[in-house]
Amino acid sequence: MDRIEKSAVILAVLGVLDSVYLTWVKFTGSYATCGPIGNCEAVNSSRYAEIAGVPIALIGILGYLAIIVVVGIEHKVPDWEGGLRLAFFGFTLTGTIYSAYLTYIEIAVLKAVCPYCVISAILMLMLFAISIYRLQELLTSS
Repeated sequence: MDRIEKSAVILAVLGVLDSVYLTWVKFTGSYATCGPIGNCEAVNSSRYAEIAGVPIALIGILGYLAIIVVVGIEHKVPDWEGGLRLAFFGFTLTGTIYSAYLTYIEIAVLKAVCPYCVISAILMLMLFAISIYRLQELLTSS
């Protein structure tokens, strides 16, 4: 695993940890520890924090884990390298677009920002940038 792949895995693990915390907060009915920054409770208790009763943070865990798996198995299944890099791009593109939508909801609709959500959006954007780099690398090596 090269340093770019390691960076992607580290970012995705940080995303899992962030999402696990928010999922725990949601399932236990606890208050997120935001300190003086933002209003986690307004965001986490809004109708936008779930899809069909499933917490967005839980979906985030699954997305970040999918990214870890895709990056992790790429070298184990060399014949799938192109498809796995495309899957990595697809997961991160979807995550980035959805994170942008949720950030818009926080700012424009809820008028409250959750720092944990911002962290997740930044992590996903960084992963998206890595996926573009890795896809371009694959295309230029062909």
